[in-house]
Amino acid sequence: MIQTEMGTDMAEVLRVENIVKKFPGVLAVDNISLSVKEGEVLAIVGENGAGKSTLTKIICGALQPDSGDIFLEGKKVVFRSPSDAMQHGIAMVFQELATSGGMSVAENIFMNRQPTNGFGFIKRTRMNQDAQEYLDLFGSTISPDTLVKNLPMGEKQVIEILKAVSLLPEIMILDEPTSSFTESEVASLFKLIQKLKEKGYSFIYITHKLSEIFKIADRVLVIRDGKYVSTKRTDEVGEQDLINMMVGRKIEDIYAVDGENASLGEEYFKVSNLCSFGLFKNVTFSLRRGEILGMAGLIGAGRTEVASAIAGIEKISSGTVEIDGKTINITCPYDSISAGMCYVTENRKQLGLYMDFSLSANLIAPSTKDFTRLGFMRNRAIDDFADEQIARFNIISPSREQKVMNLSGGNQQKCLLAMWMSKEPKVLIFDEPTRGVDVGAKTEIYEQIRRFVTKNRGAIVISSEMPELMGMCDRILVMYHGRISGEVKKEDFSEGKILSYASGLA
Repeated sequence: MIQTEMGTDMAEVLRVENIVKKFPGVLAVDNISLSVKEGEVLAIVGENGAGKSTLTKIICGALQPDSGDIFLEGKKVVFRSPSDAMQHGIAMVFQELATSGGMSVAENIFMNRQPTNGFGFIKRTRMNQDAQEYLDLFGSTISPDTLVKNLPMGEKQVIEILKAVSLLPEIMILDEPTSSFTESEVASLFKLIQKLKEKGYSFIYITHKLSEIFKIADRVLVIRDGKYVSTKRTDEVGEQDLINMMVGRKIEDIYAVDGENASLGEEYFKVSNLCSFGLFKNVTFSLRRGEILGMAGLIGAGRTEVASAIAGIEKISSGTVEIDGKTINITCPYDSISAGMCYVTENRKQLGLYMDFSLSANLIAPSTKDFTRLGFMRNRAIDDFADEQIARFNIISPSREQKVMNLSGGNQQKCLLAMWMSKEPKVLIFDEPTRGVDVGAKTEIYEQIRRFVTKNRGAIVISSEMPELMGMCDRILVMYHGRISGEVKKEDFSEGKILSYASGLA
């Protein structure tokens, strides 16, 4: 475990000077400098594509700069790889997780560093004990021998963070570490960061959740379009100040949309006593036309599992799903999609997008039959459709042929939403629709969801962000241990009430 005590004189441990990084058609990082002090949390904020992840990937050795220098404790260093940076005490938790699903929690935490005996065999009891210490440090109830593939996204994020902590780095870079966390998991992470800060460890913290900055960061650096804007102490600025610096314009209310909100119509989608063995039980709810229905709950409560069952991904043990009065027999995703129900996954990298394919190929992926004639792809129609969706969702890309893996996280998310919203389904389930998305893009996504339900359809929004649920939804269902523990109407929305249901107290 972490035992080393460090000084508290706040000496500079990291300095980055005049970093430049270019990609084809894009100047991603344009002459940015920063410094990090011992025992400090430096937050970095900016819109999607502003250059945050590129800058930090350079600092951790995952990318090489075109020019500029990095200094550790005053000495110039050059990192050729993340492992090279790690040997110098810098570790990064990337926005897109890199856990191995077929391995246990303990094996992931100590990947390639498992304790072995004299014959080279892994000492599993020792490894599990060490992993349990880190899990306890976070306050997690995950078992060390659980296979990671069986964990929800939020708990996978916990594992990635603990993997980095176990390396005992002097500087830890966290890129959107709480994107799938609920409030309680965020609180656990902040307690862990505070413990490490007190021992002299330093952090670079990237987030789109601006409220987090004022809870954990000492200073905040703002970048826009790859350029440095400003660095401020967190007690010198407010959330609106940061938004204005990030986007270069004033955003008053990210949930507001021009025009009237959709009026609610009749119930047309019903889920009755839905069960999936070992995942959830007796889930019953309905959706009205024009309604945005929220689903809240702590990590592992069963929200994603219910959505996955409706989408035909998880097996339904019993219960019924009805749309327009017709019971749908769901055995696979095709059954659900054919009935007019689409699911936007929270895991865009592994389950949502074809990362090696072009933007246009991804946009037509759920609807390829609409773009074929006599067995041949209609390339002109594909190009026109892709251009239309890129404009509609404001996807920032050099071209429609750009590989999705080369887009920023926010633009990947817009691509994922465009894929499924363009199918015009009767019911659309959004699982963490703004995960890893900046405040400007959030506003655009919220507007798209509101426009969707004005067309006599409904949407279900699963989110770990309480303000998002309360700002967007007409009702909120709360899940606890695989069951719906409560329903909160719009006039009764409050974080306290929702959390009481989520924690099983109400």
